[in-house]
Amino acid sequence: MRTALTELLGIDLPIVQAPMAGVSTPAMAAAASNAGALGSISVGAMNAAAAGEAIAALKSATNRPVNVNVFTHRKPKREEDRESAWLKALEPHFAALGMETPADLPEIYTSFNDDPEMQRLLIEARPAVVSFHFGLPEPGAAAALKQAGCLLFCTATTPAEAVAAEKAGMDVIVAQGYEAGGHRGVFDPDAGDAQIGLFALIPLINTAVSLPVVAAGGIANGAGIAAALTLGADGAQMGTVFVGCPESAAPDLHWRTLKGPLGAATEVTRAVSGRPARGVVNRLMADLRERQTAAPEYPLPYAAAKALAAAARPTGAPDYETFFGGQAAPLTRSAPAAELIADLAAECQEILANAPQYLAPDTQQA
Repeated sequence: MRTALTELLGIDLPIVQAPMAGVSTPAMAAAASNAGALGSISVGAMNAAAAGEAIAALKSATNRPVNVNVFTHRKPKREEDRESAWLKALEPHFAALGMETPADLPEIYTSFNDDPEMQRLLIEARPAVVSFHFGLPEPGAAAALKQAGCLLFCTATTPAEAVAAEKAGMDVIVAQGYEAGGHRGVFDPDAGDAQIGLFALIPLINTAVSLPVVAAGGIANGAGIAAALTLGADGAQMGTVFVGCPESAAPDLHWRTLKGPLGAATEVTRAVSGRPARGVVNRLMADLRERQTAAPEYPLPYAAAKALAAAARPTGAPDYETFFGGQAAPLTRSAPAAELIADLAAECQEILANAPQYLAPDTQQA
């Protein structure tokens, strides 16, 4: 299973365990890397001190290449009227939980582009890969990371974003189809989301750029990996399928919900964080479905959504829990990360080795 990705990184398998903020852990990433894939953690929701601890823990558990992911969103524009209207819309939800509605919406996540301490940390830590979500890194930081020996990955949801990433000096494009769970990596959410599915996106991006492409979105088994490789991808990034691993930081309820009926009907919404993200429909998403475009800019609404989830959690009701997951969520499994990767690789290899027998007779003859 040698591809441009495995050659570039010196890894055994063209599989990337996705860097899911709040789900992936150093233990999960280390297990994935030790199993021959590329393990990942996200530090986008951390400050530099916490990120340093996570990276140190990861490096102590593996000497294989690892990926550290950061968020490169623009700093939110503060609009008092818009934020007040959003808080007003949330009043019934806080009241239902016996809480006062917050007075404001704090900016809980700092963009990598506005965080010199995080930039210095990653330049010094020099992980094999630094990946960017929500847009491009500031040129000076990107150049410094490359000088330090890091390979740079960037999520793209359209060919135009992939072209911009290539021009900015990225080394690999993560092509994120609309099927993917969690936050969409769109560069400018105000410009709209093209909502391109993965099977269309892979060849579109391959035609637009010359960089290796990692496919992401709706891949949950070896057949999905084989399909992505056949379409021209150099690797497959998988996130939702790892939620049920024992190394995951997600609660068991998250995995059980993805496996159940609700996991079969995920939606993309801005109601949770202010940016489009796919997950199981909770009470907040359902109630604000028609108002989601009025949400303040990311990450301002996220603080209120997290407060509601924390308040509702002791009741055991998942009404406000944010269970991100992709469209193939019901196919997720519960197994240690290393075992899961071995199974996925074996499934993919079997399909690729026996591909002719899966073709219809008339296709084979042709």
